[in-house]
Amino acid sequence: MTNEQIISNLPYQKPFLFVDELTEVSEKGITGTYTFQKNEFFYAGHFKENPITPGVILTETMAQIGLVCLGILLLKDEISIVSKPQIALTSNVIDFYLPVLPNEKVTVISEREYFRFNKLKCKVKMINSDNELVCRGTISGMVIVK
Repeated sequence: MTNEQIISNLPYQKPFLFVDELTEVSEKGITGTYTFQKNEFFYAGHFKENPITPGVILTETMAQIGLVCLGILLLKDEISIVSKPQIALTSNVIDFYLPVLPNEKVTVISEREYFRFNKLKCKVKMINSDNELVCRGTISGMVIVK
């Protein structure tokens, strides 16, 4: 499965798709990028005079790249035109260190901890274009194909 096929199988679309590119892909982990454009829907209200990307959006970005894209790769043999992946986030513990501003590009790096009985758990971190740690933690979820 190509990187583009993984992205096309994501169960999201704009304005809630936070994956631009996958740069490294293996069954042990995945790395991808996203640039938060200045016109993203959430900047108008968070915060109106000083827009900052909400932590829940950063968590969602790490989940989409680090968990869902990896889950699609791991279940590639089960995915077809009629059988698409569905994801249920079961837990996350994330620590935040730096804000992400409009027009900032981030990279998400994920390492698989385990994948058993369709439950995937990953260590994830997000870095900015200056290679500074933005946030990191653990995300897990159920990945099934229906």
